[in-house]
Amino acid sequence: MMAYSEDHIALAAEYALGTLDAEERAQVETMMSVDPDFTAVVVAWEHKLGALNQMVGSVEPRPELWEKIRAAIGHATRQAPIVLPQPELEPFASAFEAAPVVTDASNVIRLTANARRWRMIATAASAIAAALVVMIGVGVSMPDLLPDSIRLKPTVQVAQTKAPSAPRPSAQYVAVLQKDGGGPAFILTVDEATRNFTVRKVGASAEPGSSFELWLISDRLPKPRSLGVIGVSDFTSRPVLASYDADMVKSATYAVTVEQAGGSADGDPHSAPIFAGKLIETVPPPR
Repeated sequence: MMAYSEDHIALAAEYALGTLDAEERAQVETMMSVDPDFTAVVVAWEHKLGALNQMVGSVEPRPELWEKIRAAIGHATRQAPIVLPQPELEPFASAFEAAPVVTDASNVIRLTANARRWRMIATAASAIAAALVVMIGVGVSMPDLLPDSIRLKPTVQVAQTKAPSAPRPSAQYVAVLQKDGGGPAFILTVDEATRNFTVRKVGASAEPGSSFELWLISDRLPKPRSLGVIGVSDFTSRPVLASYDADMVKSATYAVTVEQAGGSADGDPHSAPIFAGKLIETVPPPR
């Protein structure tokens, strides 16, 4: 777009405001007819200043107001120029003759017109800012007072929350540790997901000075692996099976030996197993 001078921009703004006289409006319309870029400048000002029309309603003056205006115009008289006595001008005459003052009337008129235009534009811009502040305040506090075309539209955001899924149950395995088909001495349960195990004491009691120790026996291991001493309480739980392969955990034999108090000191069993058993699945995994 062409770069325009301040005079051209001021003319476009005043044309949008409707404050130009007939000659100036004709000048602007002529420029608009031959210069599309200047037309765009005028249209831009019309959009900027158009908010004032939405905030201010039309007011019809009373009929008697026009009568008063006509009467004032008809009775107005032109004030006579002030004429000073000739002797009072004599002290200034020599000064005027010595230094004549030449004034470029066209520059004065142009500067006056520019100042008037920019004052009007500044006033219009201030009015627009004030109108926008009022409109925003009314739109927030009392939106029903505004027309539908400029009423603030509420923004609705739908938040979707996904409920956490319930943890899936894992398969459960159990082994009855007993001696030669006798009654159960211990019941071993294993959770497939965590591979934590729990030993429940059922019908066995350790002699004083000794402890029961649980072992994992598998043909994939060179020797039995200790799973720790079974405590004196009814239930003993440990997470040590997590370090073993899942298939080995499910296929191994679990045995209990009698060791010294506190369990084997070297990691090897020191007596033959007195109770043993293998895991069977009691609760299948979810399909």
